Amino acid sequence: MVELNAEMADLWTTLGAPTPGRGRVIAFMSARNGEGVSTVAREFAWFAANRASRRTWLIDLDLNGAAQCDALTVEPERFGILGPAAAATPDGSMFFTVQPPLRGPDGRSWSDARYLSAHRVGEKTLWVTRFRKDALQGRQGVHVLPTADYWNALRRHADLVVIDVPAAERSQAGLTIAPFVDDVVIVLAADEPDVRSPALLRDAVIDAGGHCTGLFFNRQTVVTPGFIRAILP
Repeated sequence: MVELNAEMADLWTTLGAPTPGRGRVIAFMSARNGEGVSTVAREFAWFAANRASRRTWLIDLDLNGAAQCDALTVEPERFGILGPAAAATPDGSMFFTVQPPLRGPDGRSWSDARYLSAHRVGEKTLWVTRFRKDALQGRQGVHVLPTADYWNALRRHADLVVIDVPAAERSQAGLTIAPFVDDVVIVLAADEPDVRSPALLRDAVIDAGGHCTGLFFNRQTVVTPGFIRAILP
């Protein structure tokens, strides 16, 4: 079991609480696999819902698996039981598209929203998403969209939206959504001395039109302001 309560409290203070009446969207990403992004994103979402009492959504952007749902499910004594599947979009918008579309017996296409479910986590104000990969058929593929529609819809629905982004070395999803989120936090393992890769990712996020807020050392504390200035423009 991993608990990062002190680190999450520091990160919450550093980023600042969401503005009342407008949800905040924060994406956690890394340059390489194994930096612990999923853990940091999950712990931050849990902190926001459990300790800060904010309506929080945890979006699993890795559509090849269900890592966040799986991780929450194996610790029911801590997080609680995941609730039944519910719609993961307030207005039918979605951050991805499935192509070619699946057609039902009536000839009508499945909406993209049908491929994503949301589950309440215990009795808290935390929801987590799960992509229905099992519903894909044949040569269907899923593609993250460069649009703000879904993120704007969730801003009106939640206080905080936390996005767990797959590593940049295997997916461009993070750069695709970067222009449409409020903050990008780059995660780096505490025992990783090389900051070149996260610096290159920072540049790529900025070039894509995103706002790179800071660097988080996993299993350590939030970097000091001086280090942020050294890494970020």
